[in-house]
Amino acid sequence: MTDRQERHERSGRQERSKRQERSKRWFLPETPDVLGMLRAQIAITVDGLDALAAWASGDALAADRVRAAEHAADDQKRVLWRALRESFTTPLDPEDLYHLSAGLDEVLNRAKDVVREAEVLSFVPTGPEIAEMATLAAEGVRHLADAFAAIHADADAATTAADAAVKSQRRIEKVYRRAMPALLEFDDPRASWVRGDVYRRLVDLSDGVIGVADRVWYAVVKEG
Repeated sequence: MTDRQERHERSGRQERSKRQERSKRWFLPETPDVLGMLRAQIAITVDGLDALAAWASGDALAADRVRAAEHAADDQKRVLWRALRESFTTPLDPEDLYHLSAGLDEVLNRAKDVVREAEVLSFVPTGPEIAEMATLAAEGVRHLADAFAAIHADADAATTAADAAVKSQRRIEKVYRRAMPALLEFDDPRASWVRGDVYRRLVDLSDGVIGVADRVWYAVVKEG
């Protein structure tokens, strides 16, 4: 084979290799950063729960931030869910990513419901119990954010953060049990009922946080 023929053959091999690589890129679907999308959703959820804590501590304007966070998280949730449909591979089981996202969505929905119900009933949060419960709820969501940050790379760190989230929400139950008997001392039955309803909604919110923490454990165990 002459030098010219050898160069021609080598050039042909290189061109075939390039065509094959382009063909692979053409047929393989994209792999969106679904875990990054989930972490973006929980970042919005943290903002929303921090706003709830501020509202419960007397900042009436924070109610608008809770609603804005809920709408933004809804948009981010849909981005993630669409990406799950298109992803060829995912760092966690798509079912787990879906349920973690759906659980976060429910947590923020419940936070918005606390504010909306209070506004409908013309209730202005006062007293330390509501502020404490809302602050603990926000703490739990921040622990979930830590769990999500570690869930693919460090299973032990993820489950430790999930356990911390659950522990913080158990403290909400203690505040609830301490606060409820005091409602019997209210002279106004309506005021007693409204405050009790807000307490119960905050406990319901905490149950949602616990549900997401449990799903973190489930996802980690499944990945094994």
